[in-house]
Amino acid sequence: MSNQKSNKLTRRSFINKSFIGAAGLSVMPAFKGFSANDNLNFGFIGMGQQAMFLLNGFINIEGVKVVAGCDVFGIKRTRFENRVNDFYTKKGTSVDVKTYERYQDLLARPDIDAVVIAVPDHWHALIAIDALAAGKDVYLEKPLTFTIKEGQELVKAVRKYDRILGVGSQQRSDPAFQHAVKLVHDGELGDIEKAYAYVGGPPKPYDLPREILPADLNWDLWLGPNPYVHYNHELAPPISLDPPKNEQIWGAWRWYKEMGGGFTTDWGAHMFDIVQWGLKMDKSGPVEIIPAGYNKYEYLTYKYANGITMTEEPFNSKKTKGVKFVGKDGWIEVSRGFWNASDKKYNPNLEKESGPYETKIPHQLNFVESVRARKDPQVPVETGHRTCTVCTLGNIAYDLRRPVKWNPANEKFVDDLQAELYMHRQYRKGYKLTEF
Repeated sequence: MSNQKSNKLTRRSFINKSFIGAAGLSVMPAFKGFSANDNLNFGFIGMGQQAMFLLNGFINIEGVKVVAGCDVFGIKRTRFENRVNDFYTKKGTSVDVKTYERYQDLLARPDIDAVVIAVPDHWHALIAIDALAAGKDVYLEKPLTFTIKEGQELVKAVRKYDRILGVGSQQRSDPAFQHAVKLVHDGELGDIEKAYAYVGGPPKPYDLPREILPADLNWDLWLGPNPYVHYNHELAPPISLDPPKNEQIWGAWRWYKEMGGGFTTDWGAHMFDIVQWGLKMDKSGPVEIIPAGYNKYEYLTYKYANGITMTEEPFNSKKTKGVKFVGKDGWIEVSRGFWNASDKKYNPNLEKESGPYETKIPHQLNFVESVRARKDPQVPVETGHRTCTVCTLGNIAYDLRRPVKWNPANEKFVDDLQAELYMHRQYRKGYKLTEF
């Protein structure tokens, strides 16, 4: 951006006008301030509900052209083509958008500069590493990876291939969360004694009934490296084109051990992330993790080397998914659209915005700016990995039903061979994690 004033106006325009409805994508005024020569071709890998929100944000950024998409569900490929073509037609232009069943075919295109990956967590690492190796910059949904080992290798891949990877942790681009963290960093609350991050519980074993597989869904590709589980529509929610009907639920894969990390990773990737940021632990992490129900511990508890603890614990009667920082001189509570504090002097002066959270926060714009400037975005790969590690450590402690000790410096468990087995998982035959 050329100056601070124009930057604020652009971001406000992005926040106020990004929205998506059942009918498709909204056409918004193009953003100003980017170099006219920096056109970027984007491809989308994964075309579910989250991808549709992200599409509506990225497609409206000046100089970004959405030219390709990939999904293992045929009807969602058609929806994607229809929405992209309709968007450009309404703008008086056209793009030859193509879709693919296999992501490798999309990555093989030399004209694609960046990809947006919004697939189930068990595919994150493999697709992202392949995209980096193909020379693409990557916007990757949170949580970063399914296992700690996958995250370690993904970090190495980003730096080896010298690409830009941004993590979809939008709250870091939210002015309310930024204000909260600044108060903590500036010492306004005094020394921090404790942090709360309420996110919800761990995953459970898969228990959905078997259903008939849709003819246009490649279930083998959906599973990818995962061991086989039978299909249920809640894992890959169906849609309709005529009449238009989007997904009615979020993909339930996230709630089951075989495919996701439960609320611990789904919301932990947002709320634990803010605590990590506030405690200046983006390059580190906790040293001991104690599961809820162990001895006197009622809540999942993380202990840091500096003596601060973070508990996965509600901080109000409404059980708001959010964060609370408690210092010697005061406290603040923050969540999406929610703020409370021990003193009104801590309150932020923010405009109330509307629209889906994925697009009203200018997180995607930050990624595009980073791609053009060739610099790390608001949430680079290392930060996303450290937050994801915190989440996964919580689930490992839950599985073992006992405390685990962690060395954040070398990213290894301390004298715990049993816990080490959880660093990675067994892939199905034909799939392998690239190690660097």
